[in-house]
Amino acid sequence: MTRPPAVLTAQADDEPDPVPHPGPIPFAAPWSYELHYPCDPRAPGIARLTLRAVLAAHGLAELADRAELLTSELTTNSVRHTRGPASVRLHWLDPVLRVSVWDMSPDLPPLGPRSAVPPDAFTGRGLLILDVLADRWGGCGTGGGPYGPAGKTVWFELAVPPGPPAGGPASALVV
Repeated sequence: MTRPPAVLTAQADDEPDPVPHPGPIPFAAPWSYELHYPCDPRAPGIARLTLRAVLAAHGLAELADRAELLTSELTTNSVRHTRGPASVRLHWLDPVLRVSVWDMSPDLPPLGPRSAVPPDAFTGRGLLILDVLADRWGGCGTGGGPYGPAGKTVWFELAVPPGPPAGGPASALVV
């Protein structure tokens, strides 16, 4: 038995949409996005593009440069130092963006004081960059179990700086 071909019909602009599309999420409403990726050298670039697109869509472009650099550091480490899959999660809780990177390595980065990196070194600056650019950062180990494999999560937070009161003019005068 063969089915007749599906037919798409155009809807006139003056007809109401039978299923209305949802409106955009309000700026202050919480949201999360998660990207799972394989251990592949292209993954950090894909994570950067995804992060930038999400932040632009949610009106958070002012966080994009710092978030992109820090996400690049964490996702690159997840690809370079592990053999399994990883994921990056973006979570907004006004006024803070938290970006978390999970991978299958149980080894947490050292959380103590940073040692100086030789100027000619090609690696070793990631945690220094986190210290300087993130408002907060940290990490935790994850045990294996019914909710997934073991590994670790390293995260950072960026806060939107407070702006002028809603409806009020921004002061351009600098003293």
